[in-house]
Amino acid sequence: MHSPTLIILAAMLSMLITALLFAVWYFNRQIPGLRLWVLAFLSSSVFSTCLLVRDGLPEPLSVAVAQISISLTGYLCWMGSRVYMGRKPLRHGWAVLAVGLLTAVALYFTMVRPHTGVRFVLAGLMSGVCFVLTARTLAHGGFRQVPARYLFSAMVGAHGLFVLLRPLAFALAVPRNAGDGALVAALSHIVVLESNAALVLIGFGALMLTNEFITSELRHLAEVDPLTNVFNRRAFLTLLDKALSGAQRAQSGLAVLVLDLDHFKNINDTWGHQGGDDALCHFVQVAQRCLRNEDVMGRLGGEEFSIFLPNADSAGGAAVAERLRSLLESTPVPVGGGACAALTVSIGVALAGPADAPDAVLQRADEAMYQAKQRGRNRVEVQPAPSPAPLSGPVAAGGRVAPLVLG
Repeated sequence: MHSPTLIILAAMLSMLITALLFAVWYFNRQIPGLRLWVLAFLSSSVFSTCLLVRDGLPEPLSVAVAQISISLTGYLCWMGSRVYMGRKPLRHGWAVLAVGLLTAVALYFTMVRPHTGVRFVLAGLMSGVCFVLTARTLAHGGFRQVPARYLFSAMVGAHGLFVLLRPLAFALAVPRNAGDGALVAALSHIVVLESNAALVLIGFGALMLTNEFITSELRHLAEVDPLTNVFNRRAFLTLLDKALSGAQRAQSGLAVLVLDLDHFKNINDTWGHQGGDDALCHFVQVAQRCLRNEDVMGRLGGEEFSIFLPNADSAGGAAVAERLRSLLESTPVPVGGGACAALTVSIGVALAGPADAPDAVLQRADEAMYQAKQRGRNRVEVQPAPSPAPLSGPVAAGGRVAPLVLG
């Protein structure tokens, strides 16, 4: 039924993609899920090889190896997608039970009650379900943000549906054309051709996800402070610029906070740089407990941080700042193997004006923060919003032209 040339091509493609993914995994072992995808393609290679040499193997052995390898291909692909997405790993006991049960049933319909159609259905049952589950697992995060996931999901999901529905095509064809082997052979060729195409596309999809992960990691390194895991100065200013533009278009408020830890040098001198790092991380953890999901925090440098609060006025910004200041004061830093150090912060708050640039609003918040330092530290100061510039020249109030006075 199957063309030997197509099966040889499938075996070669499986081995080539397995070797390629293994090489990528060997040099990038931090990529989640890639090792399991390598094992999935290895199982696919075993299945293709088994089809090639099945005439030289005892039929029960050939059926068992084929059933186990094709089931593992789908299952390992699904587990790889779960690891890639950071999902909780599943226990493999149920999978071992399912593969064992399917193999036993396939052997029954091989040795006791031979039935090629039932074996054909069993061969793709577990793998088809697992491929569909893989598609469902990966289709998260938004197409614009992570298009590679959705492309991979579409490819593997289409293959899973084809695997589950292909017995129906044979069931519809064979009863009406029981004596016509040409149609059955043609359908068999289509199955092998689709498998070859799926091998290439799914392998390409795994490489796309690998590239997505590496790109995401590089972006993370470029935008995020490695110690505190908040945005660095450059990324924060870029986001603040976008937030200012959005607030000006929507005519909504945007409060900006500049925060500086008090007497931070004393912590470094007393507990060492590790103690200072612990204090910075502790401060960020406390601050994040006071913020909403849409609020953005960045580290400007050293012990100085900034936060902007979309849709917040001066009073709202001051309230958040005071809550943060109070919570930090009441939450000492655990340093030095169980000891605790007091930590306080001085905070300046400024409301973005209608034509403010990021540097301008940060400057006003910074001035307010220095006022808090000068007035005793561990306090919040609010810088008033800039008043609109008065009209100058001959245009007076009400749109009338004021008389010019000469001499």
